[in-house]
Amino acid sequence: MTANPADEERLRRWRLVLGADGAESTGPALAGRDAEMDGALTSLYGEGGKPGGARRPGGRGPAERTGGLGASAPSVARWLGDIRRYFPSPVVQVMQRDAIDRLGLSTLLLEPEMLEAVEPDVHLVGTLLSLGKAMPETTRESARAVVRKVVDDLERRLATRTRATLTGALDRSARVGRPRHRDIDWDRTIRANLKHYVPLPGGGGTGTVIPERLIGYARSDRSVRKDVILCVDQSASMASSVVHASVFGAVLASMRTLATRLVVFDTAVVDLTDQLDDPVDVLFGTQLGGGTDINRALAYCQSRITRPADTVVVLISDLHEGGIRDGMIERAAAMRASGVQFVTLLALSDEGAPSYDREHAAALGALGAPAFACTPDLFPEVMAAALEKRPLPIPDTGV
Repeated sequence: MTANPADEERLRRWRLVLGADGAESTGPALAGRDAEMDGALTSLYGEGGKPGGARRPGGRGPAERTGGLGASAPSVARWLGDIRRYFPSPVVQVMQRDAIDRLGLSTLLLEPEMLEAVEPDVHLVGTLLSLGKAMPETTRESARAVVRKVVDDLERRLATRTRATLTGALDRSARVGRPRHRDIDWDRTIRANLKHYVPLPGGGGTGTVIPERLIGYARSDRSVRKDVILCVDQSASMASSVVHASVFGAVLASMRTLATRLVVFDTAVVDLTDQLDDPVDVLFGTQLGGGTDINRALAYCQSRITRPADTVVVLISDLHEGGIRDGMIERAAAMRASGVQFVTLLALSDEGAPSYDREHAAALGALGAPAFACTPDLFPEVMAAALEKRPLPIPDTGV
C-alpha cells in the first residue's frame, strides 16, 4: 500500500516536534537534513537541555541525544550557524532567546566569534546591554556592529512614518483661525471654504471663493513648537523598551519642530540628550539593571520644563517604584496641572502585555494620564495625539 505523502509529511512534522521521545510513535527515524534539524532542536529543547548536558552539537548517535549546549563557545557558535541554515530568521531569533534563557549562554556573548554567529534582534541587543561593563574591549566593537544592525533596521521601519505622522500633528496643532496674511495656508483655506463658492453672473468664466474662515499658522514652520521629554526606565525588564525609545528619540530629535530630551534612569538619572544623533551611542550609554526611582527621574524632568503648555512628557516604565511612591504621583499630578501632556507607557515593544504595578497605573489613570503598553507601530499615533492634545489611541490589550 502506497503511503499518502500528506500523511508522511504530517508524521515528519510530529517527529520534529516530539523529538527522540516520539520516534517510536511517529514512524521511521529521521535522516539527512531532517536529522540535523532534529539535532539542533534537541540540543536546546531536549531533556538534558541545560549547561553541561550530555550531548553537545556534533555529538553522535540517538543514544546520546539528551540535549545541552555545554559551555563551549565553538560548539555554540556551530549550533548558531546550524539553526540559521535550517530555520527562517524569526524562528532563529526565538531559539536564540530560548538558548540564552534556558542554557545560561549570556556570558558566551562576550566572545567575538559568538557575536558573528548570532542573528541580531531587539532581544539580543537587550542582552548585550545588560552585560554592560563586563564586556571586554575585544568584544565591544563586535557588539556595536550587532546593535548598529538592529538600530538601522528599526529606523528604516519606523522613521518615515513617525516623521510624517508627527509633522501632520504639528501642522494641525499650530493652525490658527486668524493668521497674518503671510501665514495663511491658501490650499487648506480654499478647501475649507468651497461651500462659499460664488459663480459669475450668467454662468460664464470662473467664479470666486469667499474665504469666510482663514486657516494658517501662528509661527514659521522653522520654529520649535513643542518640547518632548522621553523618560525611560532602564531596569532589566525594560530592555526592549530602551532599544525602541533610543531609536524614536533619535527620530524625534531629527525634527526641527521638536526639541527632544532623552532621560534614562534606575536609581540614578542620566540625561543622554547630547547623544541623540546616534541611538547606538545612546544604548551604550545606558546601564540595564539595578533599582528604580521614578520619583527622582520625574523631578529631574520637571526641572527641565520651561513651557508646560507646549511640553509632552512620556514616562516609559513598568511603574515598579523603588523610590517615594506618593512623590511620583504628586509630580505627575503637578505636571498635568501646569498644562503638560503626560503619557505613561508600561512598555514600548512588541512583546505584548507587560508585568507592571497596577496600583500605580490606576493612580496615574485617576489623574487623567492612563498607563498602557504601546507597540512601536502605535507610538507615532500616540505622540501625534499628545501633541494635538486629543484623547490617546489606547489599545484594547487588557492592560
